[in-house]
Amino acid sequence: MPRNYFNWTAEEVMRFLKKHGFSLNHTHGSHYYYVGHYGKQFQQVCIPFHGQRSLKPRTLKAIILQSGIPKEIWLNDD
Repeated sequence: MPRNYFNWTAEEVMRFLKKHGFSLNHTHGSHYYYVGHYGKQFQQVCIPFHGQRSLKPRTLKAIILQSGIPKEIWLNDD
């Protein structure tokens, strides 16, 4: 079932990025920084982690842009 921009937690985003070859670079407070390559481009993604709360849709859209992974892959991933 395709997902939407709602109901993504920070842990789910981290799991998705790890699945696509990103790795944790460092943390700064409650923000986790992942680095990796998508295509031939180096990407750094910042993920705010606040427990089990869902990320706001606008925050998730920013994470998708930072990752360089097309939104179709994000929203259709199982």
